[in-house]
Amino acid sequence: MLRRLVRSHFALLAAVALAGVALSTVAVDAEKEIPLTKFSQDVGGYGATMTFLYCYSCGYRKAFDDYYNIIREKYPEITIRGGNYDPSGFNMLLSKVLLVTKLLLIVALVSNYDIGRYIGNPFAGWWRWCFNNKLYASMMIFFLGNTLEAQLISSGAFEITLNDVPVWSKLETGRFPAPQEMFQIIDNHLQFANKIEPNPDFVK
Repeated sequence: MLRRLVRSHFALLAAVALAGVALSTVAVDAEKEIPLTKFSQDVGGYGATMTFLYCYSCGYRKAFDDYYNIIREKYPEITIRGGNYDPSGFNMLLSKVLLVTKLLLIVALVSNYDIGRYIGNPFAGWWRWCFNNKLYASMMIFFLGNTLEAQLISSGAFEITLNDVPVWSKLETGRFPAPQEMFQIIDNHLQFANKIEPNPDFVK
């Protein structure tokens, strides 16, 4: 009895197991920081510490690299850190639900498991179409799911702190700071005239 039940629902059990592994992997990854690179690791070891938290999925990594270079050029003694800005907890949870749903649907399609009998009439016709066009439907579910997940975790953030004090927020201003604005913020915040001398060879 149990063996027959397992055989008849093997595809569904495999899909649930795969979704569970994916969900646990996402949960672990969410707790990890972005791996350190030459642009996100600590530099210097003394003086002030500037931290950039940016939306990685928005493509703001390049903006962080640009600010890293210009700040390091003028203020070589500043320690610069960078990392991903995590969106709100609800958005992260919803993105995980979408990930699991996407995987379940794709596994059900490729394993010929008919879930049409478990869903209502409004979706039964859609599932029959997916069942008859498995390759196209799997690609559609995959890319549509990825698009929705990216929208949920795209915060548009580019938040800057100096010695743990917020000095700029793109979420509040709606824009990136100009380089001269950034230099002015650093000078005003730390009173660099008495604490850290700018690089005399820096060309404005």
